[in-house]
Amino acid sequence: MPNKLVIVESPAKAKTIEGFLGEGYTVTSSMGHVRDLKKKGMGVDVENSFEPDYEISPDKVALVAKLKSAAKKADMVLLASDEDREGESIAWHLYNVLGLNEGNYERIVFHEITKTAITHAVENPRKIDFNLVNAQQARRVLDRIVGFMISPILWRKVKPGLSAGRVQSVTVRLIVDRENEIQNFHSEASYKVSAVFTVSDTTGKTSEMKTELSKELKTKEEALAFLECCKTAVFSVAAVEKKPLTRRPAPPFTTSTLQQEANRKLGFSVRRTMSVAQSLYESGKITYMRTDSVNLSQLALKACEEEIKKMAGEKYVHIHNYHTTAKGAQEAHEAIRPTYISNHQISGTADEVKLYNLIWKRTVASQMVDAQIEHTTININVSGSEYAFQAKGSVVVFDGFLRLYMESQDDAQEDDEHLLPALHAGQQLQRPDNIEAHQRYSGAPMRYSEASLVKELEKLGIGRPSTYAPTISTIMDRDYVRKEDVKGIDRECNPLSLKNGAISDQTKKEAWGAERNKLVPTDIGKVVNSFLLKNFSEIMDYNFTADEEKRFDEIAEGNKQWNEVIRQFYTPFEKQVEAVEQLSGPKEGERQVGVEASTGKPVFVKIGRFGPVAQIGSAQDEEKPRFASLRKDQHIDTITFEEVMDLFKLPRTLGEYEGKEVVANVGRFGPYVKFDGAYVGLKGDDPMEVTLERAVELIEEKRETERNRVIKNFEEEDIQVLNGRFGPYIASNGVNYKIPKGTDAHSLTIDDCKELIKAQPERAAKKATARGTANKAASKTAATKKKTTSKTTKKTTDSKGKTTTAATSDKQ
Repeated sequence: MPNKLVIVESPAKAKTIEGFLGEGYTVTSSMGHVRDLKKKGMGVDVENSFEPDYEISPDKVALVAKLKSAAKKADMVLLASDEDREGESIAWHLYNVLGLNEGNYERIVFHEITKTAITHAVENPRKIDFNLVNAQQARRVLDRIVGFMISPILWRKVKPGLSAGRVQSVTVRLIVDRENEIQNFHSEASYKVSAVFTVSDTTGKTSEMKTELSKELKTKEEALAFLECCKTAVFSVAAVEKKPLTRRPAPPFTTSTLQQEANRKLGFSVRRTMSVAQSLYESGKITYMRTDSVNLSQLALKACEEEIKKMAGEKYVHIHNYHTTAKGAQEAHEAIRPTYISNHQISGTADEVKLYNLIWKRTVASQMVDAQIEHTTININVSGSEYAFQAKGSVVVFDGFLRLYMESQDDAQEDDEHLLPALHAGQQLQRPDNIEAHQRYSGAPMRYSEASLVKELEKLGIGRPSTYAPTISTIMDRDYVRKEDVKGIDRECNPLSLKNGAISDQTKKEAWGAERNKLVPTDIGKVVNSFLLKNFSEIMDYNFTADEEKRFDEIAEGNKQWNEVIRQFYTPFEKQVEAVEQLSGPKEGERQVGVEASTGKPVFVKIGRFGPVAQIGSAQDEEKPRFASLRKDQHIDTITFEEVMDLFKLPRTLGEYEGKEVVANVGRFGPYVKFDGAYVGLKGDDPMEVTLERAVELIEEKRETERNRVIKNFEEEDIQVLNGRFGPYIASNGVNYKIPKGTDAHSLTIDDCKELIKAQPERAAKKATARGTANKAASKTAATKKKTTSKTTKKTTDSKGKTTTAATSDKQ
């Protein structure tokens, strides 16, 4: 029997596929890419048609040796990496490093991991599609060129260690542009008038009907005049308008719509969504998760029909043949759907269960009948006034697909069913007990959430669905953008109301513009964006980035030569880089805000080694400059001279406690109190105003926490039993170990601890202590970057002869 070696991308996928293939097949994994552009130098020979210089990744050398050995023993090697451009490239790299030839390899692809799909793929092999390989190669080379040539300029002009990227930098620009829109937005005040009418139907049953004035009033004078009119006005129904509406179900998920909906409905980040979807795909539970297509196979449509009939009846079935409209949908075979639609639920992690449930509902709902909705508007005249109140409500006449699923919208709540009372034109209504005029301010544009950013990237044609997750992760890892809650601005509001015939006029403060989990640019992100816009406007242009994606599509279709596309970009770009390298002057983002009165020294704000800082004095002065970190809510483009000078009042000596000095200050990680060599974070307290008494309270709180944290300490063995956030655990040599439920942590002996440590697998251990936690986070970030970002090191020498080595990012 022939011996066939099947190589897939991941061990999880290999394990699933192994169960479908019989005797004579060996399934193994390449663990993703096995080689990449060389890290030393650009890794691209610009003088030789931009020929890439590849090397086997250091961490894959041993794996490649094993794959070579297995390939030599096999009669046929089946390259079964994913079916997109990246997967085609992985297959091509394997073909080269394993020394395969046309006679001993086949390329197989499948959209779902089922026995039927795998068998069909094996029976219908093909060869490597070099158009797809070249499209991916062009993207890789272009990204390396941009990162390698621009990043060193950023090190000199902004700060060391920064990077630029073709897609990454444009994505940051989107977020900075939105922030600038918000900062420059001029808010206007107006009055929104509302009233609740008590109405009776034909049976005498009373109910409340919420209404709003059909037009907002611009000034307080207009609002007061309207309330005055309402004192004696007659309120009557002018018209009752009923409008039938049809709502169609959303199509099945593509990569981008899954990312958006999982963010809105489940609160998943884009990275988290793709990680969970990958796991579901590799375990055979959903179809391929990187696709631009909304199509469903005939088999899937038939399965949806059967499930809908069983669940709700035949009248709920309506087969929709959705078609992909996205231009260049190169990875489009079928939408993301359950492999077996009859499986309503799956077993797995909590995240897997949630995401599968979302995919199942969306898939089945897409083949259900439209929902029929009756939208009602009641207009209420106010005698003596040109304005009218309106009540709006919707009633679902036939639920259709809404029985199963409703699509979410960005920054909006889903409509609830709202039934209005049965009224008729000419009917007079009782005067409302209370009419309120709420002063409100026009809102600035909303900041991007991950979902709305993905939607905008797709709309502009920037990147591809498979690149959204690594791009968003990269700009956050580099601290160009942060996801955070934005505090609202306190505004003075002037609410008015008419109650019991009297008008009240109040003043109060309200927060406006607060947002949760939004993407906000950091000062570093703003400065890098500003520098790139000034000096590399073409690559920062949204249309240019989208046009490059179209050129990659043309390469994939065989209509363009990949190295010629690179040449057309490189020739003008090289001249542009040379021109920018000649620029002199202060570092980007450095701003002089004033002069210190007592010394006459200039006062600057700029990007420092650890972020935004204020500086008094220059490097050329005999006396060293003084520095102070900006606080979290301060930014180099908006901070005032007075606010900067306040920073230099720190550190503040608050007094003494237990014979030792207590000092308040702001550091890299925020405001803190220093006492006896230890640092205590200030919990929302202002370091400029915190008292000694409050500082002592925080010091004692930390001491109490530390006392309660240590249950047992076996110093001679470097083993501790500690209280953690989720209960007691064992810490040993920088690693955490679980204590089984029901075990009395206080009764554990040193031997008990050793046995528990020995019994637990290494993979279950977690880094302990502050240093250990930091190491774990660093390792995780490094691992993520390794998958999504290749780096090139380049040495630069400053005026003092000091050599700096930094990394350039080039993978987007």
